Amino acid sequence: MQKTAARRMTAFSALATALALIVEVPLYFVYSGPPPDSNVLARLLIGILALGCLLVLVTSLRELVRTARPDLEWAGTLAFTAGVAYTVVTLVSSGLEAGAVIQADRPIDPTIAVSGTYILYGTVSRMLLAMFLAATGYTLSRTGLLPRWVHRTAYALAAVNLAFMPSLFFGNTPAHFYAANGWGTTALMGALFSYWLLALGVAAHRAARPGRRGRPGDGAAPAPAPVSAR
Repeated sequence: MQKTAARRMTAFSALATALALIVEVPLYFVYSGPPPDSNVLARLLIGILALGCLLVLVTSLRELVRTARPDLEWAGTLAFTAGVAYTVVTLVSSGLEAGAVIQADRPIDPTIAVSGTYILYGTVSRMLLAMFLAATGYTLSRTGLLPRWVHRTAYALAAVNLAFMPSLFFGNTPAHFYAANGWGTTALMGALFSYWLLALGVAAHRAARPGRRGRPGDGAAPAPAPVSAR
């Protein structure tokens, strides 16, 4: 895959993932009590589609790094592996929630009723997402493929995710900010990640435009030096 094609795939998959997550997260706050099955299943379906797009994103990112800097392929592979692991863990959590909702004979709140997802959506996901963001930030900082703010915000978001790992010690009340399944640990982190992906997609799309020439450090290739006539 050529570098430009990898940039475009990175841009489109990041934008698709971000938009799906941005639509999904507010659906968790529509009802104060147990939501109807339609709400839960709709948000899970949107989330599953977002995770499919995320798989495309981590694959194209690894290819982009491998093409630009073969010596940093190990870092791109680390980001890819962490991204795939995060996707699988979240898909398993979604499956547990969907199964419980489909089986129940009355509306339930799966964020409370399905205890098996507390740590998967919380501490485990926070660790894997922190690894993905840190590895992605490192590769982008060393390759200069995208503007500096992309890898700097990736580092910052990785640190925030790590800060939520101890939330498993603080109960299982979703209305609490810092709990195993609290809205800060899950919904807020998902929202921040989605908007970071949106910004990443926009930056990658701009960098992939034909004839793009940027300032040093903005992630775009420098303009070639003129050749003097002899």
